[in-house]
Amino acid sequence: MCPGVPVTHSPLRHARSLFSKKRPIHLTFFVTRRCNARCPFCFYAGPRDAVGGAPELSLDEIRRVAGSMDALLWVLFSGGEPFLREDLVEISQAFHDANGVSFLTYPTNGLLPEVVAGRTEEILRRCRNSVVVVKLSLDGVGEDHDALRQVPGGFEKLMRTYEGLAALAERFPRLELGVNTLFCPGNQWNMEAIVEFVRGLERVRSHTITLVRGRSSESGHEDVDLGQYARAVRHLESRWGSRQGRFHRFAGGRLKAAQDRLQRRLIRRTLSRRRRLLPCYAGRLNLVLTESGELHPCEGRWDASFGNVREGGYDVAGMLRSERAKRILRETARGECYCSHECNFLVNILFNPLMHPRLLLDYATLRLGWPRGSEAPVGS
Repeated sequence: MCPGVPVTHSPLRHARSLFSKKRPIHLTFFVTRRCNARCPFCFYAGPRDAVGGAPELSLDEIRRVAGSMDALLWVLFSGGEPFLREDLVEISQAFHDANGVSFLTYPTNGLLPEVVAGRTEEILRRCRNSVVVVKLSLDGVGEDHDALRQVPGGFEKLMRTYEGLAALAERFPRLELGVNTLFCPGNQWNMEAIVEFVRGLERVRSHTITLVRGRSSESGHEDVDLGQYARAVRHLESRWGSRQGRFHRFAGGRLKAAQDRLQRRLIRRTLSRRRRLLPCYAGRLNLVLTESGELHPCEGRWDASFGNVREGGYDVAGMLRSERAKRILRETARGECYCSHECNFLVNILFNPLMHPRLLLDYATLRLGWPRGSEAPVGS
């Protein structure tokens, strides 16, 4: 355990999922469809803009959902902009208390500096046994960021949010501050400059480059150059790999960094070959819950719903035992779909024992400083 990071919700409790894939351990929860940005590349744009749809799950309903699930390794709160939920602190505490979550993750566009810092601090105070991960969405430097996200002044607000969170990170070792950059046609040729800028943010512990995916409100955003993506991640790894002490501060942080390296290679190969290269545990170890209560196996299968938790008595475990769920899980296991979704790759790598030799080789690369490029073979 890292000094000063008292996490008692240990990830080791989930070791049985290496062999049994019958209990979800990773939940992505779209807590709201509301957003204070209008990014044209948003894959959740359809549900987000459906303001006339079903109401968001209430705090009481969310507590019932959490109470129906077993221990969780990771809960990622998404949206929309998750910090627009006024009760985000209470929602976080519900999962912390009911499910012993090891990692609570919050992506944010950073347009509400005081709100993000204030609610993050309160989450840290109430969820004392979890690592709290806040990922700032940064897709360019200065006006380039604002133009991509169509929010004038957005970059300046994002930097204010970073400063507020950086101050919190000095006081709370459990706060992991990261940056996520969406790789899309609008910025794919500027990645080196973005990597260099993020590298200069001293309190940032990780920088991820996420390929644009899924449906969006405007067409054309999925047309990326995979060769340029490979060059971008090579540059990311060469620059961040040389910085001592910039790994995650939680126990197993270097292993997570190794998983990130392996994941990037697998994503590129998956999209290049247009087929799945790993068994997928979506719906078995991963679940996605929307703000209105629809339960899905993953973000890529909006057409496949296990049902609505309101109609299922807020009993997630019971819904996953239904004939409907069994049919969806059989379809998912057949491997007719493939994606670049990082949350799925995280679980598909860490909980697949056949991937561990490759994972440990990347771990040794980071631990011992061995030279190893992002294009090292990972099988087919």
